[in-house]
Amino acid sequence: AQSVAQPEDRITVAEGNPLTVKCTYSVSGTPYLFWYVQYPNQGLQFLLKYITGNNLVKGSYGFEAEFNKSQSSFHLKKPSALVSDSALYFCAVRDTVMGAAG
Repeated sequence: AQSVAQPEDRITVAEGNPLTVKCTYSVSGTPYLFWYVQYPNQGLQFLLKYITGNNLVKGSYGFEAEFNKSQSSFHLKKPSALVSDSALYFCAVRDTVMGAAG
């Protein structure tokens, strides 16, 4: 079983200030984590993903996210928000469990 939670329905940030979009997850296996963005009148766009390796992942449009295993979090961050960052942001998880072939 797997799930993600984005606790905030709406985030208000002044232009130029840091932006954080929170995401926590629950998985039974190894988490593969993703962020997507949907700008007004556009389709869903991929921002970034964490599969393995460096916990700090850099993505498109100046965004980054940090994988925190102990807190089961993958918060999306941008150091300086723009008006054009107004959009819907979606966190997603894929639960990967390694099994033996029989």
